[in-house]
Amino acid sequence: MPLEEVTEYHQTSGTTGQPIYVPDTWQDWEWWTESWCYILWAQGFRETDRVFLPFGYNNFIAYWAGHYACEKIGAEVVSGALLNTEERLLKMKDLRVTAFMATPTYVLGLADGARKKLNMDPKEWGIKRILCAGEPGASIPTTKKRMEDAWGCDVFDHIGATEIGAWGFECTSKPGGMHINEGLFLIELLDLETGQPVEEPGKLGKVVITAFDKMAQPCIRYDSKDVAMWGEPCQCGRTFRVLKGGIQGRIDHITKVKGVLFSPVAVEEVVRSMPQLGDEYELIVDKVGDIDRITLKYELAPGCEGQEKETETELARLLRLKTNLNYEYESHPYESLPRYQVKAKRFKDLRNNH
Repeated sequence: MPLEEVTEYHQTSGTTGQPIYVPDTWQDWEWWTESWCYILWAQGFRETDRVFLPFGYNNFIAYWAGHYACEKIGAEVVSGALLNTEERLLKMKDLRVTAFMATPTYVLGLADGARKKLNMDPKEWGIKRILCAGEPGASIPTTKKRMEDAWGCDVFDHIGATEIGAWGFECTSKPGGMHINEGLFLIELLDLETGQPVEEPGKLGKVVITAFDKMAQPCIRYDSKDVAMWGEPCQCGRTFRVLKGGIQGRIDHITKVKGVLFSPVAVEEVVRSMPQLGDEYELIVDKVGDIDRITLKYELAPGCEGQEKETETELARLLRLKTNLNYEYESHPYESLPRYQVKAKRFKDLRNNH
């Protein structure tokens, strides 16, 4: 495309490397908005909603297209761009917003802030729905339950990327996965080792994406580095195929530890299933000599102080069942591990540093 036809610029967050620069024409941006309208409508967003967007409006795409799509379906948009967490919470309460969008980490962080900083229960605020992105959390049942319990409403997931578009979404039927937006995208799953197409349900594959309508920076058989598996048809009646459990992880994060194929998503599912644990944790893989070591840093929830021994016993049992691995454990004081407002960086593989 001629440079003068480019009207939008965004870049990736750089979570796993150098940021990718992405230009869009106005046609591209209208297409982005339309792809988000699919998401919003499937999750029950309507013109009667007042939607709060608690993110910094910079060149990371975040919920930019969600903002425009809300306007397109007629919903009212409230920006929380330059506000801090406490100010955002007060604005959400005062304006009686009915929905908001955030990463799973920040959804839990906002609920914690409402209870601690404002001494309020966010379940009483009348929020009807929350739309998540950026992390697999909203497709992990235990994390989804934590968020829904904290806010007293439905939480939905979606899949997208700056360079690809918003290509998948959960619907109100909550099929245990996410629909592919097959009206705008072609999705292939390729075997992680052979690269051959995966068609059968329940087998992990690398997600390769073609966006049909991208003009300024075409996206043809793009390696998303996400990992997913096919699921069963959804009872909502949509014919768009379903990815079971949404995104299962990233090629960058799925690795072998002690010879066992390991995904950090499995650890999140276990940690978030235990009420005596706080929302934050860290997972570190390194080596002791030539032997892999995996360490889980955790926080006990308020009121559970002194329960380290029984907590670690239960963690060891559940993680052994889920991942077939043994872990080292470190207990940290509540609120001492890092907090994140956008994408959390809880998994660190330090073996290449040795």
